[in-house]
Amino acid sequence: MSQSGQGAGGGGGGGGGVDISTLSVQQLSALQARLSQELEHLSTSYQRLRAAQARFRDCIKSIQDGVEGKSGGTPLLIPLTTSLYIPGTLAPTSSTGAGASASSGSSSTSSASLLVDVGTGFFVEKTPRDGIKFYERKIDELAKNLADIEKVVTGKSENLRIIEDVLRRKMVEEQPSQFGAGGGTTNPVAAAAVAAGGG
Repeated sequence: MSQSGQGAGGGGGGGGGVDISTLSVQQLSALQARLSQELEHLSTSYQRLRAAQARFRDCIKSIQDGVEGKSGGTPLLIPLTTSLYIPGTLAPTSSTGAGASASSGSSSTSSASLLVDVGTGFFVEKTPRDGIKFYERKIDELAKNLADIEKVVTGKSENLRIIEDVLRRKMVEEQPSQFGAGGGTTNPVAAAAVAAGGG
């Protein structure tokens, strides 16, 4: 990656970039701080998406282990918070009476149903199989988002490395000029001693 264009833009900005070697130390420092902040934000977002992905996998496992193939009255632990659970029992899988199930001759009334959180506080009733498919789609969507974030982080990390290299060189180059600018007055104590001795 060159030291212009994308490096100065802090991301995939395309053409029209500025050669960062022409920027001052102050400008490079500001750009470095901005990129570092963006990377920190992306890292936080990445961790949150990974945590959401893990929760969806737990939901699938809960359906498979706690609902499918289980009959009513099965004991279970109901989560109130992430660390607080209360004991409970699985409700009967049939939402209608036994008489209705027998008269219909259909197994649909005996199939289990779930309330699936589809986001923003809305719940939709689904069968265990549909619930698993829903969470699998969510996991796949998050996987794509995570891959996109990884690409952005890789690009910004490379840009930050280039900026830090240029900034380091400029600071080293400026140090000799700063010492030389003082001339003979860089040590006022020594200058005063010479003046006193000459008197």
